[in-house]
Amino acid sequence: MALDTPVLGIIILVYLMVIFYLGWLGYKKTKETEDYMVAGRKIHPYILALSYGATFISTSAIVGFGGAAGALGMGLLWLAFMNIFVGIFIAFVVFGSKTRRMGLNLNAVTFPELIGRRFQSRFIQGFSGALIGIFMPLYAGIVLIGGARFLESTLSINYDVAVLILTVIVAAYVITGGLIAVMYTDALQGTLMFIGMVFLLVFTYAKLGGVTAAHSALTAMNNLVPESLAAGGHLGWTSMPAFGSPIWWTLVSTLVLGVGIGVVAQPQLAVRFMTVKNDTALNRAALVGGPFILMMTGVAFTVGALSNAYFYQTVGKISVVVAGGNTDLIMPEFINSAMPSTFVVLFMLTLLAAAMSTLSSQFHTMGTSIGHDFYREYLKKGELGQTINITKAAIAFTILASVVLAYILPISIIARATAIFFGLCAAAFLPMYTGALFWKRMTKEGAIASLLVGTFSSLFWLAFVHKSEAVPLGISKAIFGVDTILTGTWTVVDPILVATPLAFVVAIVVSLMTKPTPQEHLDTCFKK
Repeated sequence: MALDTPVLGIIILVYLMVIFYLGWLGYKKTKETEDYMVAGRKIHPYILALSYGATFISTSAIVGFGGAAGALGMGLLWLAFMNIFVGIFIAFVVFGSKTRRMGLNLNAVTFPELIGRRFQSRFIQGFSGALIGIFMPLYAGIVLIGGARFLESTLSINYDVAVLILTVIVAAYVITGGLIAVMYTDALQGTLMFIGMVFLLVFTYAKLGGVTAAHSALTAMNNLVPESLAAGGHLGWTSMPAFGSPIWWTLVSTLVLGVGIGVVAQPQLAVRFMTVKNDTALNRAALVGGPFILMMTGVAFTVGALSNAYFYQTVGKISVVVAGGNTDLIMPEFINSAMPSTFVVLFMLTLLAAAMSTLSSQFHTMGTSIGHDFYREYLKKGELGQTINITKAAIAFTILASVVLAYILPISIIARATAIFFGLCAAAFLPMYTGALFWKRMTKEGAIASLLVGTFSSLFWLAFVHKSEAVPLGISKAIFGVDTILTGTWTVVDPILVATPLAFVVAIVVSLMTKPTPQEHLDTCFKK
């Protein structure tokens, strides 16, 4: 359903005016490098919670994972549980306070700088910055895809034009206003997202005759599961896949664990903990963040699965067929077909907010990682002048890379690409990050070994074993003449279940074999 009314134009114009005002406000409040990088360390708990949540929940969650739920079913709700328990409770209560204190003690303004200074290693800071700069554009690219696909189907505009519109708007306030502008706009966008998802849940159940009728209708469709999915273990949209089947491994290891655990080691989220002035603010933020994430992920995954019941009742087809085999189009198709036009406008703003909030944080993180961590601190050893100008140039470069990827990535890529990046961060950063905060005996050598082993074992598994990536990449086929070098169940086990435990083991063994960190430095790191 295309929308072409003056009212729509006015709504979008007002929304953009408010966004640019908040960006300008961030620009006016950005006086020092610390303001640009960590928002001056004095952000309000409510703004932190919504900024964290809005950054975490992007169009990849609403469009990509909502579409995945349309194909795989409500088993994806386990990811909603992981997002709340790990992404909010563990992240804020366990990791948040220690990250904030150590960042302040070491005067760190980025995630790689925090880890690098904890272990007194420019290599860790530089390598981590380069890793983020190289692979985060993949994540940013699929967020662009999610937002642009909805604009394409809702406003009937060219997809390429939609990508450029989103990019230009977000780049304008990120480059000028820094993290203060990012977090201010995130808070507004998070509020819009929450309202939009509440309405989406209510309208969906109303359209299907209520909660009981909707779920009963979906359960009754088990016999309509496509043969290809049934052969892989799909038992229906209200059931978990058959235990140990290929679809079960994809759902549990790649989507639920890959994203659910990987969130703790997301650089653009971890840096948020360094933006508040005390631990009380973090605890208050967690109380807001939990319900926010529940509404975002729980609603998206539930509605994605229920879209099958709606499409079957109205056009006699399941969702993935209506979307032409592209799961990234299931949610846009459902919204545009099932919802009143006034809601479509609201939800378009919801998805715009989701895309822009995540993109702004990604652009800021990529820019600081390349400009500050890799170029200024590692290559130039801190000899250059102000970080801000270097970071702005790096943001522009990484934005360009993200746009290119948004144009060339294949269909149905959003959920998978998100899981790839989250899993890579878990393997590369989580063991080192955990040791930095909680184990004083962890050494620089142990951290470096963990970083390298986690990174390259994860990439190796993606290229040579995990068939979802190994087959399309064709590297294993070109070198060894086979699609994957292992067979059977191994080909559906996500890299996070192999690379992350391996990196933890390496970190412990190497640390115990090497000289402890000087006590004086540890006292500085862990000072209350």
